[in-house]
Amino acid sequence: MARIRKGEGQTALVTGASAGIGVDLAECFAKDGYNLILAARTENALREVAERLAKTHKVTATPIAVDLGAIGGGANLAEAIKAKGLTVDVLVNNAGFGHAGAFNGSDLATQLGMIDLNDRALVELTHIYWPGMLANKRGGVLNVASTAAFQPGPLMAIYYASKAFVLSFSEALWEEARGTGVHVSCLCPGPTVSKFRERAGTGKVRLSQAGGTPMSSASVAVLGYRAWKRNKRVEITGLRNRVLARLVPFLPRTTILGIVRNLQSPI
Repeated sequence: MARIRKGEGQTALVTGASAGIGVDLAECFAKDGYNLILAARTENALREVAERLAKTHKVTATPIAVDLGAIGGGANLAEAIKAKGLTVDVLVNNAGFGHAGAFNGSDLATQLGMIDLNDRALVELTHIYWPGMLANKRGGVLNVASTAAFQPGPLMAIYYASKAFVLSFSEALWEEARGTGVHVSCLCPGPTVSKFRERAGTGKVRLSQAGGTPMSSASVAVLGYRAWKRNKRVEITGLRNRVLARLVPFLPRTTILGIVRNLQSPI
């Protein structure tokens, strides 16, 4: 008799699922039997990921190309999902991007775009699917933030602030969902091998040379998925990252600001 996998009969929606942590999180859910809805802007990459995961893990995987950074992108995605006759049990809000550099002289569209994708779209999708999760008393939300969430980020101010919002929002939802059967976790990776660094430009700052080797996106995803299954409120990946994040409240704020500014300064 075949083993019944934990996610059989349920569907996980994963955003930012065309590369990096998003792909690896989708694979974690697929291994446990969850059917997948994969969302990102790049249709060809999404289709390739969907076909591979469906074949490997014997699940259905539906790719939907959408720009979640556009106003109403979350609602558009939800409508496309509904039109396909699909439902969402678990929401993985992974889509997001960063941009390194001083706020002065920065491109306003890029700064607002980070807020739109990292925060607004995340809230929009969660607001759409949250009532159904509570009604069904199962499923939940896995939000991907960053170790940037634990302190302000001079020379990357909007990105750090956007991830602080994700962390705060996630913890509040975790408390609201207590005892309902709905899980909420916030995954906070440190430096990770992915395409994020290339887009953000963080490979040209001192932070890229500090510390050890970045974690693989697969190992980060496994830690995040395991945390979500246990309904762990926050998962900071890597011992060094956990120690540094937990030290922040005990250091003078001006000291923290100086340290981060130094790390975010160009090489």
